[in-house]
Amino acid sequence: MSIFGNIMNKIFHHGSPAFAAPDQTSAPATPPQSAPTPDSATTTAPLPAAAAQSVDVGAVLSEMASMKGGGGNYQSSIVDLLKLLDLDSSLAARQELANELNVHVGADGSAEENIALHKAVMQKLAENGGVVPDSLRN
Repeated sequence: MSIFGNIMNKIFHHGSPAFAAPDQTSAPATPPQSAPTPDSATTTAPLPAAAAQSVDVGAVLSEMASMKGGGGNYQSSIVDLLKLLDLDSSLAARQELANELNVHVGADGSAEENIALHKAVMQKLAENGGVVPDSLRN
């Protein structure tokens, strides 16, 4: 899975247990109506779509930060954001993420690139259905 895919997965599925009851309630109703569709495809497709439409990225990150004693400066630091999500924050990982998101600003690992990368991640989360507050976009 791509680094951005891992970021999305950690954020969009962080609240899965809290949202599991509504999804499970609607999921059993869906398979009998769409019996020709394999259950795994039916179960997999609605969950990411439902999560993408209803995930408050700011709230999820804030909750994760409070569970970890603060989370550093995840609001503007790509390194702290990746650490908060328990993902690799090394220069190599950030370079790979920059390539995935087509972020080519400043020198590798520079503050300029890291700021642009954080903004690109937040923008991409929003494009994929996440509700990203302005405080995380700037």
